[in-house]
Amino acid sequence: MAKVAKVAISLPQSVLDAVEQQRIANGESRSQFFHRAVEILLKREHQRMAIEQYLRGYQQIPETEDEIKAARHAANHILAVEPWE
Repeated sequence: MAKVAKVAISLPQSVLDAVEQQRIANGESRSQFFHRAVEILLKREHQRMAIEQYLRGYQQIPETEDEIKAARHAANHILAVEPWE
């Protein structure tokens, strides 16, 4: 099993009440709830950073006119053979 650390946090009562309601509805312990919440937050942040990195790269090296033309040609070809019924 992975090493585990205990952490104490302070929350406004209204937030704790919402956590309690949600975790009970999900059948989770507080630890499970916060573990899942942190994993979701970290994954979301990782995805946000990856998108920002992609956009910066795209801004530094945008597609060329030839690449745009090739993409339009491919899209037109694919859409032309698609049955639109």
